[in-house]
Amino acid sequence: MSSHQKSRPGPVNSTRAAPANKAEALADWTDGRLGIYALAKSNIRKIFPDHWSFMLGEICLYTFVVIILTGVWLTLFFKPSMAEVIYEGRYIPLRGVPMSEAYASTVDISFDLRGGLLIRQIHHWAAIVFVAAMLVHMMRVFFTGAFRKPREINWLFGAGLLILGMFDGFMGYSLPDDLLSGTGLRFMEGAILAVPIVGTYMSFFLFGGQFPGTEIVPRLFTVHILLIPGIMLGLLVAHLILVFYHKHTQFAGPGRTRDNVVGMPLMPVYMAKAGGFFFLVFGVIAVMSAIATVNPIWAYGPYRPDQVSTDAQPDWYMGYSEGLIRVMPGWEISVWGGHTLNMGVFIPLMIFPMVLVALWSYPFLEAWITGDKREHHIADRPRNAPVRTAFGAAWISLYLVLLAGGGNDLLATHFELSLNAITYAVRIGFFVAPVVVFVIVKRWCLGLQRRDREKVLHGRETGVIRRLQHGEFIEVHAPLPQGSLHTLTDHDQPRAVVLPAEVDENGVARRAGLLARLRAQLSRGFYGKGGQIPKPTAEEHEEITSGHGHH
Repeated sequence: MSSHQKSRPGPVNSTRAAPANKAEALADWTDGRLGIYALAKSNIRKIFPDHWSFMLGEICLYTFVVIILTGVWLTLFFKPSMAEVIYEGRYIPLRGVPMSEAYASTVDISFDLRGGLLIRQIHHWAAIVFVAAMLVHMMRVFFTGAFRKPREINWLFGAGLLILGMFDGFMGYSLPDDLLSGTGLRFMEGAILAVPIVGTYMSFFLFGGQFPGTEIVPRLFTVHILLIPGIMLGLLVAHLILVFYHKHTQFAGPGRTRDNVVGMPLMPVYMAKAGGFFFLVFGVIAVMSAIATVNPIWAYGPYRPDQVSTDAQPDWYMGYSEGLIRVMPGWEISVWGGHTLNMGVFIPLMIFPMVLVALWSYPFLEAWITGDKREHHIADRPRNAPVRTAFGAAWISLYLVLLAGGGNDLLATHFELSLNAITYAVRIGFFVAPVVVFVIVKRWCLGLQRRDREKVLHGRETGVIRRLQHGEFIEVHAPLPQGSLHTLTDHDQPRAVVLPAEVDENGVARRAGLLARLRAQLSRGFYGKGGQIPKPTAEEHEEITSGHGHH
């Protein structure tokens, strides 16, 4: 017998009992080729923390599934063509009106297909909720510091999903070729044309000639259903793999350490909850779609370049871009050769969004400022990171100000206000609101930290008033349970970076570089005086509780 034959292993399941039924036989057959038993054994009892805020990520996943399911159905009936036809369908007000095949097929889906309008509404509402859930989910990750090592790359994956979701949503509601979506495409064309030197070439490449051309809808259709969803699916799978690999963060509490996860196992508890929650999310979106109409294209009519829809507003997640362009002063610069730079469009729609995208690098900026290279698996309470929380709140306030600017005409008509007054208020709020919100939220967080410190040292208020012998009235405080003490004190308080002395031990001058000085200045803002309230030490707690008790 050859050495090759001698080293060949025997049958793995030679001593295994015969399968009891066909299902077990199929499982054995699959395990022999994919190793599902070992995979299930290592992952089926994986623990997930049980906290309501972690459901936000699940809403993102479930709405994405709903979008895919309804989108596949709509793809079967939508015609991505700008060829002109005469409408002869069931919707009487549009009969005899020339329109593109894209618009006509969308109207047919809405009125001629059984359940078509509901599917369209579910698809659109799911997209709106999807982006909203992603934004709120990322804000939860941001405010709790769940983006820190080793989860920085997963933060970037989430940011990529959010940005792609916004652009795919814009392309999706541009496909029907109605008057509202055509106005949005005209808006996009103006932004592209504002790019110096190459703007006209980019516009001709995208639209296949002069706006609107006949190529834009087929191109948007391909990108909307294939390119961007494919990239998003890849990012989503990578995101979930990293979540599984790194495990969830969890909030501080008894028994919860940086080396374990306290919660429910994947099977059967978590899977049962997740399955029920999926149908709950699907049901809520279906109810929203049945009672609240979104994007009624039949009321707008087909797109014509010489018309514009009344009260034209994009979906909420693109409202900031509308606000930027509406409140930006009309600023043009004439340069050599008679060329004009339209800075009133280029800055708000091309430069400012790049600044917003750059903010997604915040995890790396915070790690550089603090010099923190440790792994973090315990989520912060937002109050314990005042600067980070204030920065996030300021960003949200800026977005809301721009959203108000994007709807300045609606605010003016509905509240009978001056359009110019609203525009100037938004311009001022663009610079003032984030600063004011930052200061208020930071002081709010510091106040909550002081309250936590007092609760740790003196206990909780009981509402019981006692009169002392000398006539003074005091409120009786009860000591906190050990679990609450752990929650209130289990957080890091990094120290500010200190620059080395300007002169070393040999008397030789050494001046810190610009980046080192900038890092030290930012670090003092984060963790220096006024950046955090020192949490009570064990000695302080022991001294107060043993010496004076909780009165």
